[in-house]
Amino acid sequence: MPSHGALAVCQSGYEALLVREMEALGLAAEASGPGWVLAAAGNGSATARLRGAAFPHAVLEDPQAVAGGRVNELAQGIMEFFSAGVTGQKIEGEWPCVFAGGQDVTGLGRRVASVEAAFHEILKRKMGRVARLASPHKPRVGPVRGLFVWFTDFGKAYLSRSAFMNGPCRMADDDNAPSRSYLKVEESYAIIGREPAPGETVCDLGAAPGGWSYSAAKRGARVVAVDNGPLKGGALGHPLIDHRHADAFGFSPGKDAVYDWLFCDMLEDPHKVLHSIVLPWLRGGWCRRFVVNLKFGRVDPIALLGELRSADSPFSRASGVRIVHLYHDREEFTVTGTASE
Repeated sequence: MPSHGALAVCQSGYEALLVREMEALGLAAEASGPGWVLAAAGNGSATARLRGAAFPHAVLEDPQAVAGGRVNELAQGIMEFFSAGVTGQKIEGEWPCVFAGGQDVTGLGRRVASVEAAFHEILKRKMGRVARLASPHKPRVGPVRGLFVWFTDFGKAYLSRSAFMNGPCRMADDDNAPSRSYLKVEESYAIIGREPAPGETVCDLGAAPGGWSYSAAKRGARVVAVDNGPLKGGALGHPLIDHRHADAFGFSPGKDAVYDWLFCDMLEDPHKVLHSIVLPWLRGGWCRRFVVNLKFGRVDPIALLGELRSADSPFSRASGVRIVHLYHDREEFTVTGTASE
């Protein structure tokens, strides 16, 4: 079987770290630009190796390039690629038709929209029923078949019929949320595959100003928010949030206490969080699921990834662990998983 390359899409500005993560996975970067890295074909499937990697938001399998100077030329090239790919296939249900490109390239968004509109006009003329089933939406997590078009500049795009979604996605803000960090925990629920439910319990360590606590409480969960700092916005005075004025590193849930969720998003050295919070909480069986944010601004993020994935990691005690650089993350990883059922 021939091996295939892949186009990995990431948060703009983190391409160099994605390249290093690829290299650690045995992949070579062939080219890169704002928000994307092209992995060269090698031994085995590049897409398979990048599933569950930290920095890719999405991975386009076996991408094919199309180039053109005019909108209609690009749209026609995309149509030829798609038509060849669906020959002999029956499309009975809704399918994702996703056009995107690097957000940091001025004016590229308008170019993408123009080519997308021109492509759909061609698709309607040639495959009316198939066109009616096209959707601009895609699943958050997992493999998906459809048409994926990623523009690297005004005259070039990579096309793929299959992609793997690692989960990161832009989330809608909430006017009552106390902070931007609210968006990170909202985004993380799709990664772990569930969210806090009414009647469940959450311990939020380093809670202030309360974005993560508010996210859980608005879903009906009961929250113990641990922080010496003040809560704000929708978290302040919320009837389901018990604010404990204490140091998160010294907080103990008490004998035989088990929370459904552990939240932790602290501006601290990641090794301190790992050994002073994650390890005792997982070793003690004090939580069932966790969402932990680890800052990598002052450490080597690729070395930290290696530590988190090693057999000696505190997370080795958990199952379904995902380490992700979310859409709303900056210099940090978000780690989710299940401690026990």
